[in-house]
Amino acid sequence: MRKLNEFIWETHGIHAGTEQDHVKHGIDKLEDIIDKAIEAGHPSITFIIHSPRLTSFRYTAERETNVKFIRGNRSYLNYPKRIANLREKYEGQINIKYGVELEWMGPELGLQWSRSKIFQAEDADYVIGSVHFAPEGLPYDGSKEEALELLKLRGSLEAYWDGYFNEMIQMIESFGDMIQIIGHIDLPKLNVDMPEALINFETSAHPLANKFRTLLELIADRNLALDVNMAGKFKGVGVYPVQNILRRAKELQIPVCVGTDTHHVRYYGLNFKESLEYIQEAGYESYVSYSKLIPENRTIYDDHELKVKYTVLNKGIELLNQRLDTEQRRIIPDFSFGGSFSEFVDLYKGSTSMGEYNAIRIRKTGKSITVTNEIPEKPTKKVNGLFSKHLDKPGVISSLFNTLASEGINVETARLKSNDDGTAEAFLSINGDNENIKSAIDFINGTDAGTFTNLTYKENAELPNYHRDGVYLLEMDGVNLNLALSEKVIVTKHHNAPGVLLILLSALASKNINIIDLRLGKLNNVGYSALAVDGDSNTINNLLSKLGDQYYEANLIEFHSM
Repeated sequence: MRKLNEFIWETHGIHAGTEQDHVKHGIDKLEDIIDKAIEAGHPSITFIIHSPRLTSFRYTAERETNVKFIRGNRSYLNYPKRIANLREKYEGQINIKYGVELEWMGPELGLQWSRSKIFQAEDADYVIGSVHFAPEGLPYDGSKEEALELLKLRGSLEAYWDGYFNEMIQMIESFGDMIQIIGHIDLPKLNVDMPEALINFETSAHPLANKFRTLLELIADRNLALDVNMAGKFKGVGVYPVQNILRRAKELQIPVCVGTDTHHVRYYGLNFKESLEYIQEAGYESYVSYSKLIPENRTIYDDHELKVKYTVLNKGIELLNQRLDTEQRRIIPDFSFGGSFSEFVDLYKGSTSMGEYNAIRIRKTGKSITVTNEIPEKPTKKVNGLFSKHLDKPGVISSLFNTLASEGINVETARLKSNDDGTAEAFLSINGDNENIKSAIDFINGTDAGTFTNLTYKENAELPNYHRDGVYLLEMDGVNLNLALSEKVIVTKHHNAPGVLLILLSALASKNINIIDLRLGKLNNVGYSALAVDGDSNTINNLLSKLGDQYYEANLIEFHSM
């Protein structure tokens, strides 16, 4: 039997950090929990904070404090900055994620309030949509007395649950585009029984069963994840959700997240492995976590090679998603797997095989990327090209392209390698008149002699092998690139003509953005580029937005997954 992981990448993680903000809900200090996670050897920790509620939505215990407050508002507004400071403080020791548990409070003022709270959650890694309160102003997860009062108002157990599912559906329909995860889908079982129609929802003809089936299908259609939440286990009512709900979710290809939803440091880390055992029982072999709203696939197994393969998959998903707009990111991609990744064909329904080709191909909305962790083979194709040795600093490559463009010489492919000693090497595959090429070399040697230590044109030369260990972008939309992915990568599609790429290179040089690696490709009259860069993200994004209509696509890809 395969060994399960002892650690989980949580989404519904630990509620903490509200401290003295009139909220006795997750009051432990963030630093104390981080220190405990580091001591346990965990690679990551996940914090979660409730969005503040309207004052009319309060538990009885809160009302009895007689304090008029918008629950946790000050803590909520300060949370992003505090997390950013902690990420800086603990950099290199642990990965820190944080998410928001969004409170659904109805489709009118509550909807507008919740939307405003999402915009206040800077850099949240994900948002969980949860229903805690009924429109009648009573909570589903409060006291038994509150639940019985709501049950009396609604008249029957079926009506109680029907109202809850109505609110879930309302929430998804209203801002399903702003949440990634559906929280504790069978929460009401905390205080009331599950009716027979819900226990046997797979086969029941009862309207409640049909509504719940519709809810699950809506979650699947929106490509939302389902929260598998251990808090119910702590409270004696079992994990949220029950197994038959989880099995139906698996049939509908709904991804699941896992979390303990604990509110005290003393419970941190409990039930990690048990949560994986629980989803495995329903047929899941993987789950998702999130970084910057983009899903990361995680294996349930303690298998190093498999974890590496999931890292490659996650890098590919991040890369493709960051080429797309928010709405397109929701669409489930199509996958093809080959070589050592072939076992994924059995895990991802509808995926196809690529035989011995050791790579993962991911595609949607007419765009695709192919990634691998296998070092590409040394190219054997003979080409005419320019070999360069030069200083590794911003503007050098731009200067080279600028001179070539001035002579009407177009660069067809490029390879760049930083030597990590202040120098770099480049090879540019070019076609042009020999006299023009000689003029370009003479001009560079005459004006940039201190920058370029060697610049040589060769015919029928072998492409140099600049490859290193890492995850590779093999191709984009079918065009070969073979770029080793770095923390920040720019990818473009542009008009393939002399001088067009120079626009980008000049813009980067003007803002002191250094190019670490570079690959070019083309398909007919469309040019492709992939550049590993080092520089300020906001600056890069700003200049990418100003490149002009000769650039059909220009995106900064930042990798956050581990």
